[in-house]
Amino acid sequence: MLIFRDIIGRLPRAATIDDVAHVLDELTMLREEVLNRLKMRIKMNKLRANESQIERHIQNSNPESISDLEPALEKEQGAKSSQAMKLPGEPIKAFPLGMVLQACPEISNYGRGGSIGSWRELMSAAVVVRSMLGVSPSAYQDACDILGPENAAAVMACILERAGHINSAGAYLRDLTRKAERGEFSMGPMLMALMRLNGAPSREAS
Repeated sequence: MLIFRDIIGRLPRAATIDDVAHVLDELTMLREEVLNRLKMRIKMNKLRANESQIERHIQNSNPESISDLEPALEKEQGAKSSQAMKLPGEPIKAFPLGMVLQACPEISNYGRGGSIGSWRELMSAAVVVRSMLGVSPSAYQDACDILGPENAAAVMACILERAGHINSAGAYLRDLTRKAERGEFSMGPMLMALMRLNGAPSREAS
């Protein structure tokens, strides 16, 4: 709610079409952010419900037959634990390409002909930037596996945009990947911050 008010609060009374368009872009990103977080919460709730069912199954089992059930339960719990590790890291929905490019204009310099017109071109440019910033192939592959290739490329674009403020691009990417795996990272806030820095003209002036 605070982020929503902050976005709306930057809209001047005598708003132009461009002012409204930029606010609409930020509200669209906020919507995607909320949806992504809700999806992650639903997945975690389903996981907890499955774990509770396993615990009740153990408690309600005949004590004399527990030894017979242990191998099957261990296998089932192992599968659930494996699922728990994968759920938060499932690729999340990517934000619109236009928003990524508006927030991260520098990445276009590494596209073919100095421009980017598709996700495929952004992903190709991200590979060039990855190498330039010293990010290892394994770190970038991990990000692609957890975030999805589109979001991983968008993150590289964000890192490039703030490269002068990041000591180690590789360590930074690995940290974001670990947070995403735990369900603690989403692209929305990062993109919105960069849009305010690089995108629209100030909307605070009257």
